Parts: sequence; structure tokens; C-alpha cells
Amino acid sequence: MFRKLLIASTLALGAAGAAQAADTCSVNLEGNDAMRYNMANIDVPKSCANFTIHLKHTGKMARNVMGHNVVVAKTADMKAIDTDGMKAGLAAEYIKAGDTRVIAHSKVVGSGETTSVSIPVASLTAAGAPLSFFCSFPGHSALMKGSITLK
Repeated sequence: MFRKLLIASTLALGAAGAAQAADTCSVNLEGNDAMRYNMANIDVPKSCANFTIHLKHTGKMARNVMGHNVVVAKTADMKAIDTDGMKAGLAAEYIKAGDTRVIAHSKVVGSGETTSVSIPVASLTAAGAPLSFFCSFPGHSALMKGSITLK
């Protein structure tokens, strides 16, 4: 009886481990009304084909007042992407149309809204390092930014 219980427990733990491993190909990122993300680094496993960032705006302000998005790019390109994004405006999600420096970006969300962006991990590998994520809403990237680490 003990042996059967031990085998069943081992199988259950293995299934739970497999479920957790599948979960490593995404992350839940939050942005608030104080212009802060809830994390400063995102680890992306090289074993994932795609990696998804789920963004939730945890604040109360509307997207046109305190909106947040998440942009993924080379760290060296952040400032130029941000500057061009301001000119593009909210209707363009603060991303210049056709900007090839942008690896991926989400739409801009406000009060309680969520969005997701899926990124082919091969595009992160091809881009090289260092990589960053940031909010391109005007003025936000000074505080709302972090690094992306391929593991």
C-alpha cells in the first residue's frame, strides 16, 4: 500500500513540475498609477519558443492620462524608440509605425485593463544583449523599465 502511495505521489509531483515548467514561458507584469512596474527583471528561458508578457494596469487612472504598455527592445535603442513614440501618439500606442528597433510591444492600457504580448524567443536571441522592457507612454520610461535576461 505504501509503495502504491509513493508511486502515485511521485507521478503527481512530476505532473506538477511539468505544469510549472510550461508556466515559465510567460510572466505577469503590473504597472500602477505611481509609474512603477512590479519587477525590474524578466527571465526568459531559451527553451521557450515564445514568451508572453501579460500586463495589468493596477491603478485607477485612464489610459489617456496614465496609460501603460510594455515595449521590448535593445537597451541602446530605448531612448530613440521612446522619443519617436511620443511623436506617434496614443492612437499608435506610442510606437512609431514600422519601427524595426522594436522587438515587441503591447497596446496601452489604463485602469484595471490587461493586455498581452507574445515574443518569439528567437527574436530576442537574434537581437543580442542587453535587452530591456519599458513603458513608452510619455515620460514613463525613466521609471518604468527593466532588463530582460535570456537563461
